[in-house]
This record gives sequence, C-alpha cells and structure tokens, in this order.
Amino acid sequence: MTDSLSARTVHLPGADGDDIEGYLARPGGDDPRGGVVVIHHMPGWDRATKEITRRFAELGYDALCPNLHYREAPGAAPDDAAAVSRARGGVPDDRLVGDVAGAAAYLRALPTSNGRVGSIGYCSGGRQSVLSACHVDLDAAVDCYGAFVTGTPPEGHPLQVPNLVDQLPRLRAPLLGLFGNDDRYPSPAHVDELDRRLTDLGKPHEFHRYDGAGHAFFAVDRPSYVVAAANDGWERVGAFFATHLGA
Repeated sequence: MTDSLSARTVHLPGADGDDIEGYLARPGGDDPRGGVVVIHHMPGWDRATKEITRRFAELGYDALCPNLHYREAPGAAPDDAAAVSRARGGVPDDRLVGDVAGAAAYLRALPTSNGRVGSIGYCSGGRQSVLSACHVDLDAAVDCYGAFVTGTPPEGHPLQVPNLVDQLPRLRAPLLGLFGNDDRYPSPAHVDELDRRLTDLGKPHEFHRYDGAGHAFFAVDRPSYVVAAANDGWERVGAFFATHLGA
C-alpha cells in the first residue's frame, strides 16, 4: 500500500474510437504494477466511484474508471447523465466492451504497466465486468453483485439487458464474485445458477456471499452499506488481484 498517489481526468479512445473521459488514479513511483479498470454503477461516474478508483491506486495499481455515460451527456452531473442512460435501458453491451477494451489498452500503455489488467464492477458494472471478461483480454475480473448475468430483468426495471448465459463459455479470466444473500437482483438463486454454469464449463471462479447484506453493500454513501461485508469483500478483492495482477 502507498499513501502517495495522483488522480486526474484523462481522455481515451473508447468503442469505435470515440473520445471518452476517464478518471485515472496512480500510485507514486516507477515500479512495474498491474492495472485495474473500474466499471461504475448505474448512478454513474460519481464521487463514490472515484474514491474506489483512488483506493486501488493506494493498493498499488494504476486504476482507470471510464465514464460510460459520457456520450449521453458530456460535462453533465453524474445524476443527469445516468438519467439519460437509464431512460435508454442502460449502456449498450457492444459499446461497453469497446470502452473497457480502450481502458485496458490505456493502462497497458503506461510506462509502469506489468502487462496485467483486471476489471471490477459494481451493480450494473458487476454484470459488465463479467461481460468484459468474455470479450476483452483481461487477467482477472470481479463481479460485485452484478444483476442479470443470469436471470432476466422484470418488466419496468431500469436496466433492460439480456443475460450473459450464452457468453459464459467465452469467459477468459478468473472470476471473483461478491454477493449479498438479501439481494433480489442478483438473488441467491441467480448466484447459484451462475456458480453451477461456471463449474460445468470448467471456468475458474470463487464466490463469497454475505448474510445480512443486500444490494450495494460496498456503497459507503448509501443506507445499503454493510461494514462487515464490505471490509471482508475488500480483503478478498485485494488478495485476488494480488494473485492475478501482481502485488
């Protein structure tokens, strides 16, 4: 861990070469290190997500969070941009894959890169982290309570996306999943199905589930925050990335 870091907004090529913005946080020093693509939740590229990005820099990684809603409302407040994206059913999957691929390429091009990059996502970003690991050259992926990796959105749900069951055979990276047993999307049954499908496919994965925790238990700025689950989750994320990305 380090207490010396820098953070700033950068621009990078996303899907189809589109210019998008991202939040880059880096530890001090020139030692080789892994990179982490942080995939924000549906509420957007907000203060809480940027704090998470800086935390990965504190842990010793170059971390980059692309603004997935940038095209909808460049320069807008996160809530406003998220509202536009939500009204359209969420970020299109093909565009998400291109944006994460662009972020991974940006991290690997940094002079401090050791060539390894992982992804982590929260809520809708958890599903998108799994999606990315099916299509992008990643060394590790973390799914924090991502809805609709299995299962389907109910009518009227703001996230209208297909599940990823047919894409799981393409999963390229080890997967860490962190879930609350009081969550509805994904429910324990959805997590059971995902665990079973990955096991049948022979895909390396480890899942951890928390009693007394629902959706968004990592979110320190929301009533859903659960200290014990979040603390244990951070320990498991740290160990997982140390194994697959380099300490």
